[in-house]
Amino acid sequence: MTVCGKTKLAGVVSGRPIHVRSSPPDFFFLEGMAMFKLGVLFVALVLQTRVAVGATLTARAAAPTVKLDAGTFVGTASSSNTQSFLGIPFAKPPVGDLRFRLPVPVDAYNGTHTVTAFGPACPQQEVKLPILTGFPQEVIDYVVNSAFGIIWPSQEDCLTINVIKPASATATSKLPVVVWIFGGGFELGSPAMYDGTTIVQRSIAMGEPVIYVSLNYRVSAFGFLASKEVRAAGVGNLGLQDQRQAFRWVQKYIGAFGGDPTKVTIWGESAGAISSALHMVANNGDNEGLFRAAFMESGSPIPVGPLENGQKYYDAIVQQVGCAGAVDTLACLRTVPYASLKAAQDASPFLFSYQSLVLAWLPREDGVFLTDAPQKLVQQGKVANVPFITGDCDDEGTLFSLSTLNVTTDAAFIQYITSIWLPQATTAMSSSLHALYPNDIIDGSPFDTSILNAATGQFKRIAAFQGDAVFHAPRRFFQQARSGKQKQWGFLSKRLKAVPFLGSFHVSDILNIYFDGELTDYLINFATNLDPNGKTVPSWPAYTTAAPNMMTFLDGLFPTTITQDTFRAEAIGFLTNMTLQFPI
Repeated sequence: MTVCGKTKLAGVVSGRPIHVRSSPPDFFFLEGMAMFKLGVLFVALVLQTRVAVGATLTARAAAPTVKLDAGTFVGTASSSNTQSFLGIPFAKPPVGDLRFRLPVPVDAYNGTHTVTAFGPACPQQEVKLPILTGFPQEVIDYVVNSAFGIIWPSQEDCLTINVIKPASATATSKLPVVVWIFGGGFELGSPAMYDGTTIVQRSIAMGEPVIYVSLNYRVSAFGFLASKEVRAAGVGNLGLQDQRQAFRWVQKYIGAFGGDPTKVTIWGESAGAISSALHMVANNGDNEGLFRAAFMESGSPIPVGPLENGQKYYDAIVQQVGCAGAVDTLACLRTVPYASLKAAQDASPFLFSYQSLVLAWLPREDGVFLTDAPQKLVQQGKVANVPFITGDCDDEGTLFSLSTLNVTTDAAFIQYITSIWLPQATTAMSSSLHALYPNDIIDGSPFDTSILNAATGQFKRIAAFQGDAVFHAPRRFFQQARSGKQKQWGFLSKRLKAVPFLGSFHVSDILNIYFDGELTDYLINFATNLDPNGKTVPSWPAYTTAAPNMMTFLDGLFPTTITQDTFRAEAIGFLTNMTLQFPI
């Protein structure tokens, strides 16, 4: 049968049915649209149906309510067997004097509140997409309609949280909880991009019901301002601090929805996965009992340095909004009109700017929450001792290399890497990079596509480098460093490999978890039993240095296999050492 442009073939494992996905080219566009425009196709086609069903159900019975402190929160029936409570404030509005300050918990709730719609996104950075003249329309549609190409309605008063629960759950149910952190390059995004109803419905069908939570957090300059002034004020990594405050809210209130605060799994994709990994090393590895497991899609402790590495972006904003002459520039920024501050933020490099994944706004060592560079904290063993799952898409770098199509020669490639990524690199290091990431389109990304997909003479080469530097190398470093120290599993998604120029691109694995794929079941099993294995999915062996097993998702009739995490060993090892020495 076909669901949302996906073909599913029936299979059996341990006597129980499983879903096996085949992804022929005819369905690539619809799959990509469904994934990337979760706010359009997914919300328009699926959520509208659920809203109609919910309205009918609500008309027949009283709307669901939950009591938090002295407050009553009125939600909605999001499907026949789930209930949603959306847009609940978990912290005071970070406006006025609370702008660029740590999140402040809300006061005790009182009164009656209708919570049937997602709250606004936090201030988004202006989207600046690359020019893709001459590319197939399919590729242009993937990029334009991606999560990185959608701007959500936003405002500064944005710190809200959402809960989707089984309708049958009560305050005594003690169900496991999955807490979703959205991605978007730390520059944009919203929990409204994703509908957790599918996750909860699948968990009910499996007999392992879970509660789904998603949260908002400050992004771009509003959430990741970085400078010596920020360090002195102790207000670094506000976006991560927002997430942490949301975790505390879960501990205090999730029981009222039927959740068990001792059974929380944090989970995210891209920036959300990086965030999840950073919560494992935050506070020197003390997770404060806020979560017992972590699930990461395309994100690990990344090679970033101190807050001062973001000084030039801070100074540019201060200059643009007229605070350069202030004695206390940070205090001045709190008084700047919102529109002026956002315009200054929007003038900074975006995810698809020339420097691409060398982001202007991202988490950095702040001496308080992240007491050292994240990868150094891993080396020091300052990691929360909880089971985790982590994995990447095969071609993580392709989407982010569309902004460097003017890099077409060997000399330009080396100049780009050394000027943007590694300005402190020696000539010998540059020569090693040149050799380990050769100008041979057969070796580049999309991997395993022979001479195809060479948008320029250097595109596949840059894509291979960027995908390894930000995703594959940090993940392997993290997994190998934690081998034998805690339970862990790794995965690699090679699906949608036939998408022109993009291959198995960044975020393509979202299909596998929000659209009833194998990762859905693995997530639910993991949240319930701290082990992804179960009766409905193929066996997934644990990851160790001796046996670096990767659950690998493939196109075609045989959708999964186990591979070993040994690809590009010399190149990835070199990159790891290089970025440890010169973090961004």
